[in-house]
Amino acid sequence: MANIIERITIDSNICHGKACIRHMRWPVEVIIDLIASGMSFDDIITDHPELEKEDILASLAYAKITLSGKSLAEVN
Repeated sequence: MANIIERITIDSNICHGKACIRHMRWPVEVIIDLIASGMSFDDIITDHPELEKEDILASLAYAKITLSGKSLAEVN
């Protein structure tokens, strides 16, 4: 999981320091919202070709880590 979670970046200059995908303006919470809306991974990637399947998986992994009470630093 360590490799995939490296796709999650936190930069105070991007999206107010929210966890994002690969320094892009794609907050993890938006990816989770897309999944929650019923979009499949393929739908998301088709609509947003700058995203990759691994980005979506990393978002889910980050959500799991966050809900478990851990931080990215503890995982990396």
